Amino acid sequence: MTYQLNINGAAHKADVEGETPLLWVLRDTLGLTGTKYGCGAGACGACTVHIDGNVVRSCVMPVSAVGKGKVRTIEALSPDRKHALQQAWIAEQVPQCGYCQSGMLMAAAALLKSTPKPTDAQIDAAMTNLCRCGTYPRVRRAIKRAAGMKAEDAA
Repeated sequence: MTYQLNINGAAHKADVEGETPLLWVLRDTLGLTGTKYGCGAGACGACTVHIDGNVVRSCVMPVSAVGKGKVRTIEALSPDRKHALQQAWIAEQVPQCGYCQSGMLMAAAALLKSTPKPTDAQIDAAMTNLCRCGTYPRVRRAIKRAAGMKAEDAA
């Protein structure tokens, strides 16, 4: 079946089965490889994208369920690394192995859109992505930096 998808503001066609996870359509069919495969069960968050502004784990989202939703991937965050979160991620040296980071950035972007000055508790509640390297304290500092907060402001 052919699916018409709006991804990063552009129209795309995907000739795939309806139960194909959005992750594989993005990576294998459309060549958008910034979104990563982690667990395949929607638990780790490496595959996080936005659909109509909502955080979605693309490894468990069948392409047929996307409908007319607008999909945003890490590639659309900022191609020149000028987004406040990308700058904060670099300044705080968040990535270690880096595999989970595109999903972390997408989850953080959604958080800051809905909650521009999040508390530590709000950050912890929103950032359900798993990081095998344990960079959680740096993620929290980077989110605060991107929000224009001092570390003690969100405590």
